[in-house]
Amino acid sequence: MSNRRNVASWARFDGILRLLHGSSSERGTVRHRFARPAWLLFGVCASAALLGVRPAAAQLFRPFSNDIRNVLEGNWQSCRERDGTYAERVYDHVVNGVGQFEVHMGPRREFAIFRGVQDEHRTHNAPDNLLKPFVVAFENGRAKQRWEIPALNLAFTATMAGGSRTDCESWYLLLEPLEKTSH
Repeated sequence: MSNRRNVASWARFDGILRLLHGSSSERGTVRHRFARPAWLLFGVCASAALLGVRPAAAQLFRPFSNDIRNVLEGNWQSCRERDGTYAERVYDHVVNGVGQFEVHMGPRREFAIFRGVQDEHRTHNAPDNLLKPFVVAFENGRAKQRWEIPALNLAFTATMAGGSRTDCESWYLLLEPLEKTSH
């Protein structure tokens, strides 16, 4: 009898778990008065957070490097924004406080490298863009372009990466010196 009392007192706190001991196959349920409103509030907040993240993720660059001599290496995504245009990002390469060059990633399959750094946006088809052609050709579901820029002693490679889809293009980018030092 004392064993049944222990099971009964334990069953009071088990929520919706089946009783493991004893011969009873009943289920005990515990419903909290605020359980449904709490889950509803959580669902609304989580949905709002996910919808609000889209613009920041639309121009995402994740740097990584296998070689410390590389100037820029990583994954870039250019996604379609709500107005139908694709995201663009600019990397300014500054040495000792002086802007050496800027790299334009996107929109979509467009890339540009310009000498110097300036606040005004430059069009990618401008004559001072050091990358020609500035649009990476897309053939048979693949896209890759390598440019050598002797004036800056750089090579820039853009390779379309896996995970690209109609509204987002994912790229592996590598900006490296043309002549790597032995250090």
